[in-house]
Amino acid sequence: MSTHLQLRNSAADAALATPTQNRRRGTTAGFSYDFTCPSPATYPFQWAWDSCFHAIALAHIDPPRARAEIESLLHGIDDGFLPHMLLRQEELRPQATAEFRIALWQGWKSVTLAPPVLARAIERVFDICPDEQWLARVVPAACRFYDWLHATRRTACGLLAIYQPDESGLDMSPKYDAALGVRTGLDPQVSRSWHARMRELLDAYSTDRRPTAALGELRRFHWADVLFNTIYADGLIRLGRLVTAREDLAHNNPGRFAQRAQQISAALLRECWNQEGGGVFDDIDLVTKRRERTVTISSLFPLILESTPDSAARRLIDEHLTNPDEFWLPYPVPSVAAGEPSFDATFATEGIFRGSSWINLNWYLYWGLRERGEHGSAAVLAQRTIAAVAASGTRECYGPYDAAGHGARSFGSSTLVLDLIAAEPGAAVPATHTPEPSPLPMPVPAGERT
Repeated sequence: MSTHLQLRNSAADAALATPTQNRRRGTTAGFSYDFTCPSPATYPFQWAWDSCFHAIALAHIDPPRARAEIESLLHGIDDGFLPHMLLRQEELRPQATAEFRIALWQGWKSVTLAPPVLARAIERVFDICPDEQWLARVVPAACRFYDWLHATRRTACGLLAIYQPDESGLDMSPKYDAALGVRTGLDPQVSRSWHARMRELLDAYSTDRRPTAALGELRRFHWADVLFNTIYADGLIRLGRLVTAREDLAHNNPGRFAQRAQQISAALLRECWNQEGGGVFDDIDLVTKRRERTVTISSLFPLILESTPDSAARRLIDEHLTNPDEFWLPYPVPSVAAGEPSFDATFATEGIFRGSSWINLNWYLYWGLRERGEHGSAAVLAQRTIAAVAASGTRECYGPYDAAGHGARSFGSSTLVLDLIAAEPGAAVPATHTPEPSPLPMPVPAGERT
């Protein structure tokens, strides 16, 4: 057996085992849920963008469970708002709110957002395992969520805003250090400082905080995040396609999603593209009105959008993504460019998104490269991503030089490697239906994320 095939098989084996360990089922208030937690020992609840990634991986091995994952997530929608976290396990809520420093909404939901991956996940699950009845059930709820984002988080510059770093999905990224007052360095003091600043930020927000609260007016943390807005624009494009292609769903101005996608894409180019300062996209601190110049993986993310001009995408790919001095490392793509002073390749800071590579972000960039015709770079990215999972299993993130596993173990989003294996020629995922899990004790959360 070739080394290449051995790596694929090792990665697939690790990814196939993870959904069994991470499965959570039960009934609350008459609703039977079935979801995959990000990590049994670290993140035992349902998390919005994680579940979207879990569903895509599950579509390859257990389609009914993939659909249930999305429907369990959508059960948390209220008036269009989709929370970052759904804390269904009542006995774990008190310590979870302390560990993750979250405010609860309606007693069991976080009051914060996650990057809106939902429409992308619905489309991909449907592409892998079509079910028109399921699609008809989930798309209306997705429409309400994307309408809520447009109505609630839009800013004067045309981009959506986030109110705390973890809403971007990139929690401890050094691009937020200055805004939070975190001392940038390469030791565990960075993580401790970040947690302290987050406590101060959340204490400054009202104790009766609601999803619709206009927290930007407090001028504590108000941010236009490139990755969040790119994922939103990408989702709008895909939701628009799903809606307009089906008469039963094409109601109430279905063209609004494509129109909003164009508006967000235009705003990203107008407000964030840094033509003279390196050919990357910059976040905007909406409190100070300044651009954030730290080069991170989000600086590259608009290359996944069809609307990003070829000239800009070419610079992102040639000067940054495939540059071995920045992002094209042995196990790409690091969450921070290797040339940045804050780049942490070894998890010395104990902080996530400060240099480690992430499977979910690689997955987005892989498909972005494919859709731009960059098949060679996409194949290399897939191969190196598969090799990282083969080396360390499904970890939260990986060392970009050695594939060492960092953070949580049995990490669900890393099962996206199954989609990469399936997408590459000769890389069929084993047709193994996920077996029934044995009961697992529900652990106390002890992770890094808010």
